[in-house]
Amino acid sequence: MADILSQGEIDDLLAAMSTGEMDAEALRKEIDEKKITTYDFKRALRFSKDQIRSLTRIHENFARLLTTTLSARLRTFVHIAVATVEQLPYEEFIRSIPKMTLLHVFEPAPLDGRLLIEMNPQIGYTMLDRILGGKGTNYNKIENLTEIETNILTQVSDYMLDSFQQAWQSVVDMEPVMEDLEVNPQFMQMVSPNETVVVISLSATVGETAGMINICLPYVVLEEILPKLSGHYWMQTTNKTRAEDEEEKLETSVRHARLPLQAVLGHSQISLEELLYLRAGDVIELDQAVNDPIIAYVGGEPKYYVQTGKRKQRLAVQVTEEMKEAEDNERS
Repeated sequence: MADILSQGEIDDLLAAMSTGEMDAEALRKEIDEKKITTYDFKRALRFSKDQIRSLTRIHENFARLLTTTLSARLRTFVHIAVATVEQLPYEEFIRSIPKMTLLHVFEPAPLDGRLLIEMNPQIGYTMLDRILGGKGTNYNKIENLTEIETNILTQVSDYMLDSFQQAWQSVVDMEPVMEDLEVNPQFMQMVSPNETVVVISLSATVGETAGMINICLPYVVLEEILPKLSGHYWMQTTNKTRAEDEEEKLETSVRHARLPLQAVLGHSQISLEELLYLRAGDVIELDQAVNDPIIAYVGGEPKYYVQTGKRKQRLAVQVTEEMKEAEDNERS
């Protein structure tokens, strides 16, 4: 942010220009020279600020979803939040991560290419220890992973990809598939070294262990969906047109919906002791007279007056009148 001159400094500047101590042309030339900035073509900024903001929102949601998922799976304190979002060459990203780390490579179908999630080994092994029933002890043996440990860490990757898929649903219906688990970034050549990637760094805390999780998104993979990352796309509303038979199908579904129908013969109150000593053949007196109409309840609401009878040797009720109260409720 540029410095704001006080009124005294402005007066001094005008006085210097009026007395010739400061040349206005030289000052203008100096300002023009400051507008020239150096551009590094090896570090091309291919994502707009608007797209970076959209990616930040998506992965803030991803961090919340992953926090909930891992908390339930690991049964310990987990907190994940977006720390930084920046774009840089792929080669610079690879050089910035440790020589031995956990690299989860996956394909984001239907998008072409591969994406990468790099997890600090301290975080990865804390999760591994919790899944195996431990207290979340942090230890590092990344150079000699056993087959069982590799399978468990792959399972952790599946948890992350489920949350990743949910976070991206508003932009693309993605079905990420785990492809490989690497430990040495030297063997990771997903794109060309000068290709621009967006790196979302997440600060992660699992139990008492803290570390970073980095998500690498190459430009070439996201290129076809970049228009959907603009603020205009997020804010626009689409007018959904109903299909011709949609209303008819809805009416048919409602008409075939099942509702419970209950005919209440009456009510009675007895003591707990009387209830305990009830036997077959005992008679319970109801508060309903024999000649009074019986009320039928539909979905728990009083709807009809009915009378009891039999139909084909089965107990049945016949509707005699619709309750006026029910009609009044429908009108209101």
